[in-house]
Amino acid sequence: MNGPDTTERVHTSKVRAYIELTKPRIIELLLITTVPAMVVAERGWPGWWLVAVVLAGGTLSAGGANVINQVYDRDIDRIMKRTAGRPIPTDRISPKAATWFGVALGVAGFAILTVGSTLLAGLLSLAAFGFYVLVYTMVLKRTTTQNIVIGGAAGAVPALIGWAAVTGDLSVAPWLMFAMILFWTPPHFWALSLKYEEDYRLAKIPMLPVIAGDESTFKEIIWYSVMTVGVSLMLVPTASLSWVYAGAAGVLGMVLIFGSIRLRSDRARAMRYFGLTNLYLAGVFIAMMADSLVNGLDSGAPVVWLIAATFLVLVGAVGIIVTEAASNMRAPGVSRTRHATEIGVTMAFVAGLTAVVWIDASQRLLFTNL
Repeated sequence: MNGPDTTERVHTSKVRAYIELTKPRIIELLLITTVPAMVVAERGWPGWWLVAVVLAGGTLSAGGANVINQVYDRDIDRIMKRTAGRPIPTDRISPKAATWFGVALGVAGFAILTVGSTLLAGLLSLAAFGFYVLVYTMVLKRTTTQNIVIGGAAGAVPALIGWAAVTGDLSVAPWLMFAMILFWTPPHFWALSLKYEEDYRLAKIPMLPVIAGDESTFKEIIWYSVMTVGVSLMLVPTASLSWVYAGAAGVLGMVLIFGSIRLRSDRARAMRYFGLTNLYLAGVFIAMMADSLVNGLDSGAPVVWLIAATFLVLVGAVGIIVTEAASNMRAPGVSRTRHATEIGVTMAFVAGLTAVVWIDASQRLLFTNL
C-alpha cells in the first residue's frame, strides 16, 4: 500500500517537474537584465514593491514561454542527450497538462505586469511570449541558421519591460539594452552549440556549427561579440552613465572579445566561453545599475564614446556580412533571398539604432549649448 510518505514524494516530484519545465536557470539570466533597466530608468531604486511585481510577472511570462517551447519541441528533446531528461520526454508531465500550465503562466504574467506596473510592460511580456513561441520555436529554430540571431529578440525584451514598468514608455536607452542582449545571444548560444553539435545534428536543427562548420562559427562569434561591446558603449552617453559603467563595460568588453578570439584557436574552450558570456552580461548590467545608484565621475566627451562605439559596431557588422558572403551558411531548403533578408533585418536594425543614437546625441548637445 502507498502510505502518506509515498504520496507526498509523488506530489513533490510533480511540483519539481513543473518548476523544471519553466527553465529557472534561463529565467535568472533574463531577470538580471530587468532590474538594472528599472534602476537606470528611475535613476535610483524604483521601490521594492515595483521590483517584486515586475520580477514576479516577468518570471511567470518567461516561464510560460519556456513551457510551451518544450511542448512543441518534445520530439527533438527526446533525441538530444542534453534535453532527453526533461519532464515531457520522460513522461513526468503530459503535453496537454504542460500546455495549460504554460498558457496560464503567460496570462498570469501579463496580468501582474499590467495591473502592478504599466500596460506597456504587460503588452511587451505578451509580445515576447508570442515571439518566442510562434516565431522562434515554430518557425526559425528548425529551418534557418539565423534562428538564434533573430529569435534572441525574445530574450532581450525583459530589459524593455523593466524600463516600461518604471516610465510607461520606451526611449533610446532601453533599446540599446535590448540590442546588447540581442547581439550577445548568438555568441553565447553558438558556444553552447559547439559543445552539443552532435545533438543538434541528430535532431536536424540547423545550428550554425552543424551547417557552416567550426571556422565560420568562430568568426561569427567574434564579430557578434565586437558588435555587442560597441552597443554597450553607446549606452554611456545615451543614458548619461559615468565611469563606473564605462570602465566596467570597457574591461568586460575586452575580456569578451579576447575570449572569442582565443576560442577560435581552441574549440575545447567552448563551454568556458559560454560561461564567460554569462558573466559578461551579468557584469555589464550590474555595473549600469550600480552607476545609477552612486554618483560617479563624468565619463567625458559623449562624442568620443559614440565614435569609439560606432567603430566597433561597424567593424562587427562588416565582419558578419563578409563572413556570410564568403561561406555557405544557409540551411538546407532556405533560399538565398530568405537568408539575405534574415541577415538584412539584423543589419537594418543595428544601422537604424546607430542612426537614432547619433540623432539623440546631437539633440542633447544642441540643447546643452542653447
